[in-house]
Amino acid sequence: MKRKVAIIDTLGAHGGAFHFYTFGQSIGLIKVGVDVSLYTNNETNNPEISKLKFFRFYQNVFSSKYKIINGLRWISGSITSILHARSSGVSIFHFHIFYTNVLVLFNLLLVKLLFGKVVLTIHDVASFANNRESMIPSNLFYKLTDVILTHNQFSKAEIIKLDSSLQERISIIPHGNYTPFINVRKNKKKSRQYLGLPQDKEILLFFGMIKKVKGLDVLLKSLKDVVSINPNTMLLIAGKTWENDFSYYQHIIDQNSLSGNIILHNRFIPHDDVEYYYSASDLVVLPYKKIYQSGVLMMALSYEKPALVSDLLPLKEVVADNENGFIFKSEDVNDLKEKINIILSDKKNLERVSENGRLSINKKFSWDQIGKLTKKAYQTL
Repeated sequence: MKRKVAIIDTLGAHGGAFHFYTFGQSIGLIKVGVDVSLYTNNETNNPEISKLKFFRFYQNVFSSKYKIINGLRWISGSITSILHARSSGVSIFHFHIFYTNVLVLFNLLLVKLLFGKVVLTIHDVASFANNRESMIPSNLFYKLTDVILTHNQFSKAEIIKLDSSLQERISIIPHGNYTPFINVRKNKKKSRQYLGLPQDKEILLFFGMIKKVKGLDVLLKSLKDVVSINPNTMLLIAGKTWENDFSYYQHIIDQNSLSGNIILHNRFIPHDDVEYYYSASDLVVLPYKKIYQSGVLMMALSYEKPALVSDLLPLKEVVADNENGFIFKSEDVNDLKEKINIILSDKKNLERVSENGRLSINKKFSWDQIGKLTKKAYQTL
């Protein structure tokens, strides 16, 4: 008899591409014989995956300007989804967690009241580890959880620091690739034309939500010395600023006279345009100061683009320097500019590393492999 699992994805396609994660997860689990139901919101379209039961009971949970209204819609969606799944014979409820709050706690408590099993994939370990201001202690969420999944050894170690008794309940399941859901555009010229970008420049891409921990300031500070050696270099910044405004970064640009080498698309990038940004770039740079896992890195490799990442442990679990990507010393402006200049000076090596990145993302981080590992974690219940 197949194990029945409900994946609860309240975020879905809202504000990004997370729905591709749960779609890939569903594909991998179905291939290894798991009966999967996916519950999400009305912003997420049915992926039409064979044998997947797809439901959109979370209605307009992000649409109101009043948090209380969104919260009540969330609760209504959770009650409908969880009761529907439980009445359909589902015993395992798999949640994806980016933060902790009373709504997340409500979901876990409801499953436990219905004698279900709780599986959590922790996407942002910091939301648990640095939860001192919350009235709800982090370990309460963990006590309600039967299996904890995280993406890498670093994240696992961070959770164990919080509560060493959790070690036996944690499994490492890598972040999967985006290959089944994207269109890899090979024509760089047409992509640049579509975005209105210059055809004769070397384009570095910083992509995604602009947060302080993403280290855009480090990249900007290194760019002056990059341009002095490679004057044909442009930095394309594509993403919306989160919490802090862009003035801090604009000051660095103005201070270093970099405006002629910056292309700024400081806005949300619609999914239909994402493929053009990666296609148009020569190198994707992730100068992160702190991270637990990176969807942008997985996206870059899925789009067959070489990536230069900081030497944070979660990123080094994916990238091997000068093999399937490049690594520089985190927050070291000099090391970053030297790395970029070396990379841009050797186009053949750049192509080799790019191809290795394509091979590794499709082998080590395939959803087939992730489905097998996830099923194995379910079997401990």
